[in-house]
Amino acid sequence: MIRYHVAEGIHLVRHANVNCYIVQDRDRFMVVDAGLPSMWDMLTKALQGLGLGLERAEALVLTHAHFDHLGMAARMQREFGTPLWIHPQDTHIAEHPYRYAHEKARWVYPLKYPRAIPILARMAFAGAMNVKGVTGFLSLASGPAPSLPGSPTIIHVPGHTKGHCALHFAERNTVIAGDALVTLDPYTAKTGPRIVAAAATADTAEAFRSLSLLADTGAHTILPGHGDPHQGNIAVAVAHARSLPLL
Repeated sequence: MIRYHVAEGIHLVRHANVNCYIVQDRDRFMVVDAGLPSMWDMLTKALQGLGLGLERAEALVLTHAHFDHLGMAARMQREFGTPLWIHPQDTHIAEHPYRYAHEKARWVYPLKYPRAIPILARMAFAGAMNVKGVTGFLSLASGPAPSLPGSPTIIHVPGHTKGHCALHFAERNTVIAGDALVTLDPYTAKTGPRIVAAAATADTAEAFRSLSLLADTGAHTILPGHGDPHQGNIAVAVAHARSLPLL
């Protein structure tokens, strides 16, 4: 699925319940998150619809390095030399996509939440088990990033991973939240603003604490790593997420 202008100058590419984003800034653009390997043709098609090509991407920014956000990164580096930005605390995961911390055993979740089985199966068929690691990173640090298209402010929101970051586009009243705040949890199939289950979250207590940093942005458009974009006061979405039991 391709949805143009989910926020001002930001476009959504989704496949197998995994999201990545194209951020335009006049004649410049970057990609945020690299989805799954099979999303390559869809990303290319989305860019063609904008009169753009992947060879012109100024950056690939990863909110974090889990395999379902890393899928096209190695190919973008190899074919176009796209600069890859990531927080230093997630570089090990980017090099080894299947070695990441999580609080609870993953195998339990399909048994406890069978509605999630089709979601996880779609991800597997889209290449989730065949993601290549990457090296050669530029350091994504907290604070304004005026060199990146859209001039986001980078917000370090650890919990889901140690190096998880969100991107706040203040002039567009928008946050790309990655998996710090999603509207679909792939491991439980539950919807609405929430953190991702402990099956894929390194430190759920820290993930809950980091939500306050998202609420502080005051944004009214939340673009998550999984699920539909959310419109409305981000503080209300954060309060909802905090009210939910830990899964």
